[in-house]
Amino acid sequence: MANDNIGSHQNKDELDVEFYRQAYEQEKVRAASLAGRLADAKNEADSLQFQLDRIKNNPVWKASKPLRQTMHWGIRNYRRLRNLGGPKGIVRKLKQKKIEAEAKKLHGTASFPTPEQAEMQRNTKFDRMVKISILVPLYNTPILFLDEMIASVQNQTYENWELCLADGSDSAHDNVGARCQEYIAKDKRIVYKKLETNEGIAGNTNECYSMATGEYIGLFDHDDVLHPAALYEYVSVINEQGADYIYCDETTFKGDSIDNMITLHFKPDFAPDNLRANNYICHFSVFARELLEGTELFRSGFDGSQDHDMILRLTTNAKKVVHVPKLLYYWRSHKASVASDISAKPYAIAAAKGAVADHLTRCGFKNFEIKSTRAFDTIFEIKYEIKSEDKISILIPNKDHIDDLRRCIDSIKTRSTYENYEIIVIENNSVEKETFDYYRTISKQENITIVTYTGEFNYAKINNFGAGFATGEYLLLLNNDTQVISMNWLEAMLMYAQRSDVGAVGAKLYYGDRTIQHAGIVIGLGAHRTAGHTHYKINYDNLGYMGKLCYAQNVSAVTGACLMVKKSIYEELGGLDESFGVALNDVDFCLRVREKGYLNVFTPFAELYHFESASRGIDAVDEKKAKRYEEECALFRGRWKEVLAKGDPYYNPNFSLDHSDYALKA
Repeated sequence: MANDNIGSHQNKDELDVEFYRQAYEQEKVRAASLAGRLADAKNEADSLQFQLDRIKNNPVWKASKPLRQTMHWGIRNYRRLRNLGGPKGIVRKLKQKKIEAEAKKLHGTASFPTPEQAEMQRNTKFDRMVKISILVPLYNTPILFLDEMIASVQNQTYENWELCLADGSDSAHDNVGARCQEYIAKDKRIVYKKLETNEGIAGNTNECYSMATGEYIGLFDHDDVLHPAALYEYVSVINEQGADYIYCDETTFKGDSIDNMITLHFKPDFAPDNLRANNYICHFSVFARELLEGTELFRSGFDGSQDHDMILRLTTNAKKVVHVPKLLYYWRSHKASVASDISAKPYAIAAAKGAVADHLTRCGFKNFEIKSTRAFDTIFEIKYEIKSEDKISILIPNKDHIDDLRRCIDSIKTRSTYENYEIIVIENNSVEKETFDYYRTISKQENITIVTYTGEFNYAKINNFGAGFATGEYLLLLNNDTQVISMNWLEAMLMYAQRSDVGAVGAKLYYGDRTIQHAGIVIGLGAHRTAGHTHYKINYDNLGYMGKLCYAQNVSAVTGACLMVKKSIYEELGGLDESFGVALNDVDFCLRVREKGYLNVFTPFAELYHFESASRGIDAVDEKKAKRYEEECALFRGRWKEVLAKGDPYYNPNFSLDHSDYALKA
């Protein structure tokens, strides 16, 4: 019996060895294939670079530089005119500039409460009249800036505050302490401490915190200005929503007046992926003191990006993060400020990467990569680890249009570096012989399957039907009129789809002229007040509003033209709602995903062309299709009435719903 056991163990060991040997050989083949493809790509790049160098060194090329500059100037202006939409678009742009100029006035001193409003706010009795300790680290602060900063706190209409000043100024700036003493003598809510040594932003702010006695803590820079109603608005959401972390919209200004605004930053509600890639929250952060229990406020290792580190840590622990969509913080731009130029503090870039890395590690992520983007050094591309090479089932509905389908499939096969996928072409009522000839050709390939849906065109039904044949853990809905651009497009989407907190993932799509077709969807946007694409028809190299086209972010919805989701989530939700036969089925799906508590993500690092409507015609020119579209819009507005009324949390109520370019409301 013992010998039998030994023999069985030997057989099992031999089988295990053989299994791992075969797996190893398969990985060698796969690695060799990828290495070959990457080598081909590098050779192609080297060849193109060689040709480019030859052209640049050519005397004719050098002599034609003035002509080329004139030509490029013409092209740039042609693109601007094209993006504006011709004469009507130019008129709209001029109107928009006027609106923005008016908006700057409305959000400056003109937005301050009237004497009657201020009196009403001062007399408001909240259930929780929390004390807010405002922390301000001082260092060689110009007296004018100091006076304006302190005055903006003293002018708050909510009066239960405490201003904690820790002064690290050098001996040449003793006037800072002297001026603070003058304020203290008149207002006991101001507390001051002269530090023996300057301990940097983190250390000085921590000294402020040691002086604080409030239930809530606010972070304020020594050269900035608060809106008089800022604390009133914050205490309102603390009472109404139980907020334990609050932030608002902000602007940079120059000179001696906050009305000299440079950039107005209107922010989305809390969006964790946005925050990891870009410290969009920044000012004016106020949070419950209990969020800091057992942790530090600022950590000296992150000087220069100490606020990003703190915000990441505290929002992760917060029960209710609330965004007040009002411009309540004025960030002074001057020669030495980060608001003026991040290069004034180059160490801030490394500190920001370190803060994000620490946060991701605390959240359980491993083997990630953080890279600066072309938008800004502190706006990041984050590459998450692909946990396992799960199979992706790519569903492509098709009716004839074989040139489109061939281009789509060829681009998947030749451009994709991720190999564990299958393509399921869902045939729907094709009539051309060439279509079926092509089907017979591609169906012989190992990872391509043709299935036949025989009903009338219904995008939702077709994809639901195709999903029934999928053997992958992930589904990728893909239009046949798309073409892959970025080689790692599948990895760029899968790394988000694999996260337990993520539902749908969408890509950045371009028209054939390289203008943007899709960069995330905002609900309520557009003439029908259902949903619309942001940055629509903007040129491919545009950075987007506040750099939004350069980093992955949370959105309410992404287009079904290229949408990845776990198959388990798709099945849990019953797939696409077949009531939406053509339009808005993707948006409806994404909102149902959001209802389940998942995040939807748009990533600009998965890029494809989308030659939209090439395969189904344009609804606007067909009366029957237009009627169907109107009916589906009405169904959508009825189903999501309350959600639409609240507005898109990833947009901002100060933006117009009539335009896709983040234009301000009239």
